[in-house]
Amino acid sequence: MAGRRFPVAIIGSGNIGTDLMLKIMRGGGPLTIAAMIGIDPASDGLARAGRLGVPTSSDGIDGLLAMPGFDQVRLVFDATSAEAHATHWDALQHNGVRVLDLTPAAIGPFCVPVVNLEDHLDAPNLNMVTCGGQATVPIVAAVNRSAPVAYAEIVSSISSKSAGPGTRANIDEFTETTATALEVVGGAQRGKAVIVLNPADPPILMRNTVYCLVEGDCDHAAIEASIAAMVERVRRYVPGYRLKQPVQFETFGPDHPLHIPETGKFIGTRVTALLQVTGAADYLPAYAGNLDIMTSAALATAESIAAHSFTGSGVSS
Repeated sequence: MAGRRFPVAIIGSGNIGTDLMLKIMRGGGPLTIAAMIGIDPASDGLARAGRLGVPTSSDGIDGLLAMPGFDQVRLVFDATSAEAHATHWDALQHNGVRVLDLTPAAIGPFCVPVVNLEDHLDAPNLNMVTCGGQATVPIVAAVNRSAPVAYAEIVSSISSKSAGPGTRANIDEFTETTATALEVVGGAQRGKAVIVLNPADPPILMRNTVYCLVEGDCDHAAIEASIAAMVERVRRYVPGYRLKQPVQFETFGPDHPLHIPETGKFIGTRVTALLQVTGAADYLPAYAGNLDIMTSAALATAESIAAHSFTGSGVSS
């Protein structure tokens, strides 16, 4: 694979698209940026791309399709909004180009690299869930490998300064897509997701709380080991990802069950994992861990897709 290049384009010149562009250009991997596309000619992302020698257009998807050399693009990152992605996919799906969707549109299969990337290396449109999903689904999957998760609930708190217009427009889609990914990818029987935009100044780091309910008794040591191993796997592409404190266990027996409004009494164990994500500060400062985990997951996925296209096999995460 040495020396082979994999041309990609980015639609969306906001925080996510700009951070992704900088990561690709600084990473030294097989990806090369063929275009950065936006709709705001005055955006900082397009200005930065132009200064870095990246071809740009502010004509949206039409500008990408009309751009010289588009036929060489192998993969398109969509870093816009869920609503816009549906339009973009309609325009791209007949052009033989792969799409990595960084919006919560959920048109293609969900991908969380450390959990299920190998299952979807040939998918034409792959959905990267959400920043909260990339941070928490691996933990739910880790618990589920040791004991079946009856219910998973996550709360993602991010700095409001790190949330651009696309993120703010997609709050409902964020919660729905993340909750579904907890079930489909994480393995929980039921899932729920909450996002909090925290206006604190100075800005907070991204924090994620993961609650898993495991029916009956469970092996605490096995769950702790599974979570620790998963955290280290995520850290390979998101170095700022870590457990904030040791995993917590709380047991609810027949004499003091946990009451769940939707289903009634629960007897078993609640597993709680508290996570923190410090951003790499490629574009926004380190408080924007939500930005970093999303773009890092997309970059790791795209590089594995590139490797798969060159050799016929993916790169294990």
